[in-house]
Amino acid sequence: MCAQEIGGDRAQGADEDGRDGGGSAAPGRGADRDHLSTIEKDTNGDALWVWCYPSTTTELRDLLLRKCCLTDESKQLHTFIFGQYRLTWFYITTMEVPDPSALKKVTHFSIVLTTKDFNPEKYAAFTRILCRIYLKYGSPAKMMESYISVLTKGICQSEENGSFLSKDFDVRKAYLAGSIKDIISQFSMETVILYTALMLKKRIVVYHPRIEAIQEFTRALPALVWHRQDWSILHSYVHLDDSELEALKMCPGYIAGFTDSEVSNRPDLYDVYVNLAESEITVSQQAKEAMTMGKLHKDIGQFIVQSAEDPDKPNSQVVKDISLKTKEILTSLASFTEVLQEVRSHRLTSKH
Repeated sequence: MCAQEIGGDRAQGADEDGRDGGGSAAPGRGADRDHLSTIEKDTNGDALWVWCYPSTTTELRDLLLRKCCLTDESKQLHTFIFGQYRLTWFYITTMEVPDPSALKKVTHFSIVLTTKDFNPEKYAAFTRILCRIYLKYGSPAKMMESYISVLTKGICQSEENGSFLSKDFDVRKAYLAGSIKDIISQFSMETVILYTALMLKKRIVVYHPRIEAIQEFTRALPALVWHRQDWSILHSYVHLDDSELEALKMCPGYIAGFTDSEVSNRPDLYDVYVNLAESEITVSQQAKEAMTMGKLHKDIGQFIVQSAEDPDKPNSQVVKDISLKTKEILTSLASFTEVLQEVRSHRLTSKH
């Protein structure tokens, strides 16, 4: 059952299987973009989807249960995770329930938010507040008040649980929160392979057994092509599940994070494979021609490394340096293209 009773009334807009009234909403569209759910793990060790507002689809619910660490057989507790599925971002904060508590026979619970925007710090802060409210009252009613307040006014205030202001979380800060300097420190000149793959809108797959390591690494990668400011290419937590892989393959280029090492045996999913645990980057056979490195790539690689090695430069300045270098390259390539077009035009004119 998706919607538990709240003061005698069901969560508005959700029927028993969690679908909306028409049952036709697709993930990432309409009301499904903004939704709040709770998942609980009881003393028997069962993880149950206990409540949601306003509604969601069976497909998205199954995906979120898969992402939630309460259903993970490894029993590892991940305090906060985030990811994307079909242009819908999901954020999941999980807490252990102290004893005694208003939540009877519950050992852990997760608060799940889906929304249209990428901003992990914003939703980590907000879901922590919602977790504290849920822990205190043991009911979604008070939590939902704060959620609706943030949706409609961008603010929720509570003396004991802290206040939250949406405007405190600039999306540009979210874009710069990942460390490009750390990536360059780890991969040095090979960083240019990642840079080139992103410039060519290739498919990058990143593997590491720890989801936290994947999320920290992958979220920083789009900053290598800062001029685009496009984090929609980021899929920081993907399972080898048919529906997820089908959605991923619809994207022309992407950064996808996996904790399953089996992904290395799926060359149909990547042009560039990053084994983050071993600090290894592999270019797939089908992408080798497009990813051939020349003098220009070497020059860019050296520039990137030199910028990052400067101890006085903050991460944001390194991102800016790379962005300016990229614009310089794109401008020179555009000029070169214009010259070629002029030459071709002149040849055609000469023939006539």
